[in-house]
Amino acid sequence: MKTNRLNLFSLAMAIILCMSLQNANAQSTSYDTYANVEFKMPKVNEPVIPSNTVNLKDFGAVNGGYVLNTKAFADAIDALTKKGGGKLIIPPGIWLTGPIILKSNIELHAQTGALIKFSTDKTLYPIIETSFEGLNTWRCISPIYGKNLENVAFTGNGVWDGSGEAWRQVKKSKLTDEQWKKFVASGGVLNEKKDNWYPSEQYLKGAKGADQNVRPDLKTKEDFEAIHDFLRPVLVSIQNSKRVMFDGPVFQNSPAWNIHPLLIEDLIVRNITVRNPWFSQNGDGLDVESCKNVVIENSSFDVGDDAICIKSGKDKDGRDRGVPCENIIVKNNIVYHGHGGVTVGSEMSGGVKNLHVSNCTFMGTDVGLRFKSTRGRGGVVENIFISDVYMTDIPSQAISFDLYYGGKSIAETLAEGGNTVTTKLVPVNEETPQFKNISIKNITIRGAQQAVFLQGLPEMNLENIEISNLISKSKKGFSIIDANGIKINNVKLDIEAKNAFEIYNVQNLSLKSVEFNSGSSNTITIDGGASKNIDLSGLSKTTTIGKDVPKKAVKF
Repeated sequence: MKTNRLNLFSLAMAIILCMSLQNANAQSTSYDTYANVEFKMPKVNEPVIPSNTVNLKDFGAVNGGYVLNTKAFADAIDALTKKGGGKLIIPPGIWLTGPIILKSNIELHAQTGALIKFSTDKTLYPIIETSFEGLNTWRCISPIYGKNLENVAFTGNGVWDGSGEAWRQVKKSKLTDEQWKKFVASGGVLNEKKDNWYPSEQYLKGAKGADQNVRPDLKTKEDFEAIHDFLRPVLVSIQNSKRVMFDGPVFQNSPAWNIHPLLIEDLIVRNITVRNPWFSQNGDGLDVESCKNVVIENSSFDVGDDAICIKSGKDKDGRDRGVPCENIIVKNNIVYHGHGGVTVGSEMSGGVKNLHVSNCTFMGTDVGLRFKSTRGRGGVVENIFISDVYMTDIPSQAISFDLYYGGKSIAETLAEGGNTVTTKLVPVNEETPQFKNISIKNITIRGAQQAVFLQGLPEMNLENIEISNLISKSKKGFSIIDANGIKINNVKLDIEAKNAFEIYNVQNLSLKSVEFNSGSSNTITIDGGASKNIDLSGLSKTTTIGKDVPKKAVKF
C-alpha cells in the first residue's frame, strides 16, 4: 500500500513538474524583447562576467550603517580584478560607504536585504571633469562611478541609496507644513523669500547664476571647488563603456539623476525599481545619453522628474560630441510619479533615432509621452515608434511635443499661462532642432488636462507624425501648431473644452475617423497664414476658419 502511495505521489509530482516546465516554456516564448520592432535592431550583448566570487564581509566590511566601508568595497573589487573579474556579493545588512569606483568585468550582486547607503559626508566626493545635463562641466564624483569599462553588471534585489536628502534643495511649495518645518529645523539655509531650503550656504552661493544646475560662467577647478556642495552628482555614472547591465536592484534617493549611462554600447536595464521623492529637484529616473543598442524593460519608476529619458548632449557641447542615442527598445515599464513617462530631450543635440516604446503604463505622471527641445540645441529626432501605451490621471498633456522648452515642468508652464506660440521665424542652422517621422498608435488616456499637444517651430515644423487608434478622456483635445504632414486616424475624444482641435499654421494635415463629443457646434478651429492642404473629409462638425487662412487651404 505504501509503495502504491509513493508511486502515485511520484507520478503526481512528475505531472506537476511537467506542467510547470510547459508553463515556463510558454512564458519564455510568449515574450520576445525584439518582436515587432520597426527598425533593424541588433541583439544587445550582455556583460560576460568571470565565475570568480568574493563576499564583501571577507574584506572587513561592518554591517549597521555606522562604519564606513569604502575600503572594503575597493579591496574586494581589486581582488576580483586581479583574478580577471567576477562577482562581488553584498550580503544582507546596512553597508555605509563612500564612492564606489567600478572596474571592468565586475558584477555587484546586492542580495535581498542588502542596503548600500552612501555617506552624507560631501568631502568624500571630490569634483571631477564630467558631463551633466548634456554639458561638459565639473561635478562631484558619483557614488557609483566608472569610465572606459567593459562588462559591468548590477544584479540581485538589494537597495542602492544615494542619501540625496543631504544634497538637494527643496521648494516649500512641494512640501506639507510639517515636512517643511523638519527641513528648516535640520539646518541648512533659506533664500531671501524663505520659500527654498538649501543644504548649505555653499549650495546657495552655487545656485546663484546657475543655468539649470550648471554654472557655465565658471572655468577653473578652483572656481568649482568654491561651490562644491552645489555640484550634486548623479547616483550612478558609467561613461564610455561597453556591455553594461542593471538587472534586479532598487536604485533610490539620488542627489540628482538616478542612473546616467553616457556613451554606452550594449546597455540592458531590466527588472529594476527606480525611486526618488516626488519633490526631488532634477530627480530623474534613467537618463540614457548618446548610447547605442539599448533595452529598457520590465521596470518601475517613481521619481521627482522625468522617468525614462533619452538624451544626446546639449547645444554646442552635444553637437561637438556628435553621438546620437540610437537603437533603443523600451518595453513593459510602469511609471508612477514623474514629469514625463518616456521623454526625448531636451538635451538631444547629437540626435535620437530608432526608438521603440510599447506596452508601458503611466499613472499620474505630469506628462505621458514628452518630446522637448528649443532653439540652440540642433540635432535630429527621427524614426520613433510608440504603441500600446496606457495613461491615467495625467495633470497636463498626455502627449506633448514642445520646441519652446524653457527648463520648466509642464505643470509650471501651465501655471504661468501655458505654452508660447509665436510666428517669428529665425534662420535655420546647426542650432535648429528637428523632430520627424514619428508613429504613435494604440494609446489609451483616462484623465488628462489635454490629450495631444504638438508644437514645432515656424522655421522647422514637426514633420510626418502619425497618431492612430487613440482613445482619450480629457479636458482638451488636440493642439497642432507649426507642423507638416500630420495624420490623425481613428481617434475618439471625450472632452470638456468647446474645441476638439485647435490648428495653427499646419500643412498637409488629415483627420480621418475622428469622433468627439464637444457640446459646442464650434468643434474645430483653424488659423494661420501658413496653413495649407488640411483635409477634413468626412467630418460633419462645424469648423471655424480664421481670416488669415488662405482660400482652399481646407478641404471638406
